[in-house]
Amino acid sequence: MIEKFSLGVFLKKYSDNDKCLEKIKDLRWSNGIFCKQCEKITKFYKIKGRPVFECEFGGSHQVSPLAGTIFEKTTTPLQYWFYAIYIMTQTRSGISAKQLQRELGVTYKTAHRMFKKIRLLMTETKGDLLSGNVEIDETFVGGKGKNRAFKPNFSEIPKEVIMGMVERGGKLHTKHIPNTGKYTLLEEIQKNVDKNASIMTDNYAGYTQLSKYGYHHFSVNHSASEYTRGEIHTQNIEGVWSQLKRGITGVYRHVSKEYLQSYSDEFSWRYNHRNDINIFDSLLKQVAEVKILKSSQLSPIQY
Repeated sequence: MIEKFSLGVFLKKYSDNDKCLEKIKDLRWSNGIFCKQCEKITKFYKIKGRPVFECEFGGSHQVSPLAGTIFEKTTTPLQYWFYAIYIMTQTRSGISAKQLQRELGVTYKTAHRMFKKIRLLMTETKGDLLSGNVEIDETFVGGKGKNRAFKPNFSEIPKEVIMGMVERGGKLHTKHIPNTGKYTLLEEIQKNVDKNASIMTDNYAGYTQLSKYGYHHFSVNHSASEYTRGEIHTQNIEGVWSQLKRGITGVYRHVSKEYLQSYSDEFSWRYNHRNDINIFDSLLKQVAEVKILKSSQLSPIQY
């Protein structure tokens, strides 16, 4: 029986900063570290008081596991970072920076910066196109939450649009888009959905011409109280929106337009790794995979 990765197990495995640093080293150099001076793979040992490892035969060849990662130049204990990653992967709707501030005793600015960088590890990368039965829908986030089926109140803060595409039994892709125009929706579909897929949507006019672009398109008429017709429905993507909105309103309270995509990526990543045996390890592996650019090279949304 596989042991559940509980908080107790986590605290035993990563009981201090050195164990966390050793884990990062093993992730980055899983096949061992090649020493340029020895011209072979050798053992590297940690230098006391520094997050740096040196070849067992001495010399000047040293490596820093934190260089080029989200932890580079951090003054926050690595154990705090690991705990933040752990707690983000164990909750269905996320955790607020305010909550992390209270639990770790750090400043709000530090907690917010930690979460912002961890979400870089959750950024969606281009993978295989969605195939099979793919449900597509869009949702509106922000404002006062008025039902958009009625006449909008133009004194409200404009809502932002998130488009979602979920492969039944498979991956979810979400994208913060500028509007719900036909060509905006089509562009995202062409980027992410296989032409042989069966696309399921509601009866929104923006999807009505998908068949003309070579897609197998089916829809249900929500305005006529039709929500399912055999295998044709959008219940999976609507479930995603329910979970995402509960997280935004119940946990984060408010998400700015500037960072909406990163929050959306967090929910998508958690959904896409829902069946992982140890979702914490899945995210931690991204530390070695995701190359972090210098802050001067990053836009506000990325950094």
